[in-house]
Amino acid sequence: MLKVHHLNNSRSQRILWLLEELELDYEIVQYQRDKLTTLAPPELEQVHQLGKSPMLTDNKDGNDRIIIESGAIIDYILRHYGQGRLQPELGTDDYEEYLQWLHYGEGSAALPMMLKLYTSRLSPSEHPSSAALQIRINDELQRHLGYLDQALDGVDWLVGNSLSGADIQLSFIAEVAPLMYSGSALPNLELFRQRCHSRPAYRRALSRGGIYAYGPGK
Repeated sequence: MLKVHHLNNSRSQRILWLLEELELDYEIVQYQRDKLTTLAPPELEQVHQLGKSPMLTDNKDGNDRIIIESGAIIDYILRHYGQGRLQPELGTDDYEEYLQWLHYGEGSAALPMMLKLYTSRLSPSEHPSSAALQIRINDELQRHLGYLDQALDGVDWLVGNSLSGADIQLSFIAEVAPLMYSGSALPNLELFRQRCHSRPAYRRALSRGGIYAYGPGK
């Protein structure tokens, strides 16, 4: 049985969506953020020392295997349980493009977004250098979000115009973008976000995973 260690209001919501798209049986172990700090609880460190969500536990071979990192979890699920679904055929050009998008989501696109969220809490009077840092972060944000918006021009999904694990991985970028830019500034990314929200599997994952700050209507 696959077990998702799921932190409320976190990127682990993507893993639930993937599992719902594949119609797989799985168990959710729920963890709640600290109401004051919004940090993950120490109980997650009992599963893996980093204490980060998502984490996936699989006892397929009789031994509990713990997989961390969203991209690695998506790849693991699709290789072991996907039966060829939600990823292109190995050895094709589409597969190479798929891998690139899968890792781009966390490897490049997410960093300036998270920096923006964290540094927005800094007081300019207490941290004078934060203004210059914000300029650099905004430049990177515009570069990456503009790149994604352009890639989605005229297509519904990023690889072969068919939903894949890479779209599910990159959905978090589309979820957070409206906190920083209007939908009209990134029209293709906004339409992509709406397509993600309209998926029945996305809705099922939302009902199982709990309130999600970046979900529909948020």
